[in-house]
Amino acid sequence: MTPRPTLQAATEFAQSCEVPWPRDPAAEPAPGQSAWGIHQADPPPFNRLRGPVHARGPQSGVVWQHGREVAAWGEPDRPDLTFSVAKTYLALLAGVAVDQGLLPDVHAPVHRQLPGIGFDTPHNRAITWDHLLTQTSEWEGTCLGLPDTVDRWRKVAQDPRPAGGPKGGARPLQPPGTYWEYNDVRINQLALALLHLFRRPLPQVFEEHLLRPVGGGAGFHWAAYDDAWVDLPGVGRVASVPGGTHWGAGVSISARDQARLAQLFLDGGRAQGRPVISAAWLAEMAAPCPIAPFYGRLVWLNGAGEFLQDASCRSLFMLGAGGHWVWIDPERDSVAVLRWLDPAQGVATLGVFAQALCGT
Repeated sequence: MTPRPTLQAATEFAQSCEVPWPRDPAAEPAPGQSAWGIHQADPPPFNRLRGPVHARGPQSGVVWQHGREVAAWGEPDRPDLTFSVAKTYLALLAGVAVDQGLLPDVHAPVHRQLPGIGFDTPHNRAITWDHLLTQTSEWEGTCLGLPDTVDRWRKVAQDPRPAGGPKGGARPLQPPGTYWEYNDVRINQLALALLHLFRRPLPQVFEEHLLRPVGGGAGFHWAAYDDAWVDLPGVGRVASVPGGTHWGAGVSISARDQARLAQLFLDGGRAQGRPVISAAWLAEMAAPCPIAPFYGRLVWLNGAGEFLQDASCRSLFMLGAGGHWVWIDPERDSVAVLRWLDPAQGVATLGVFAQALCGT
C-alpha cells in the first residue's frame, strides 16, 4: 500500500510546480516560460493591460484545519494579485448587501433598483442579481470600455462542457438565465451594479465589513482600471473596480487573508465570535446553479467529485488565473490556499493535499 503523503510532502510538491510566468510582469519570458497574464488571448485592441499590476512572489500557500493553521510556505503574508478569486469576493459583497437590506430580492431584475446603468434595454431588463451571480445573465453591452463580446465563447479549464466557437466571436445571445458563460466583462458589470447599490467604493465596503472583521487587511488593495471612473449622483466620482485581473488591476491580498475569508464558510459566517455574514447567504452561494451544477454563486463546486476526485462533494473552490486556488472542504473542516501554482499541475497538487489531510 502506498503511504499517504504528509503535509510537508504536499507543500514541497506544490513548490516544485510554480506557474511558468515571469515574476516581473514587465519581463520577457525566459525559455520555458509563458507571458505574464491572460489578456494576450483577447482580440485586439483588448489584448492589453488597462490597470496597474505588480511583481509577484513565489509559489506560496497556507492550509488550515479545524480553524488553525497546519501548514504555511513561501510568502503567505505577501499581498499578491489573485485574479478571479475576486469574483467570489463580489458574491460576498452581495451577501453584505442582503444582510444590510440593500438587496431585498436577488431574483428581482436589476434595472428596477438601478435604472440607467446598463440594464434598461429590452434584452437586459430581464437580468436579475442571481443571473449576474451565477454567470447566466447574458448581459449585453460595454462596461468600463470593454464589450461583453470580447469574452463570449470563453472556455476555462474548469468548465466541463466542450468548447464552442472562437473566443471573442459574436455568439448569439440567449434569454437571461438560460445560458452559462464565464465572462469577465459581465462580472465587471456586476461590480458596477454593487458600487451603485452601496454608493461607496467597494474596496472600503469589503475591508470594513469582511476583511477587518476576520482579522485581516494588512497590505490589502483593490485597484481599478486607470480610466474606470463613474459619477455617483450625490457622491461624486468613484472608481469601479473589476472582479479580477484579466486586464490588470484587481485584488492584491495575502494567502493568510484569503484563508481567513474562506474560513467563514466553515464557521457559519462568524469570525472571532462575531457574525460577519449570514450563514444562509453562504449556503446559497454553495447551491448549484440549475443550468450549470458545477457552479454556485461565483464559486466552483465539486458535485459528485468530477472537479477534484480526492475532495469531498461538498467542496467549494475560488479560482484565479495564474494558479490561484482556494479550496474549502467542510468534510475535512479545512481550507487550503495555493498561489502561483502551475495550472497544469493544479488538480494533481490539490489531490496530494487532499490525501495528506485525510489523516489529520
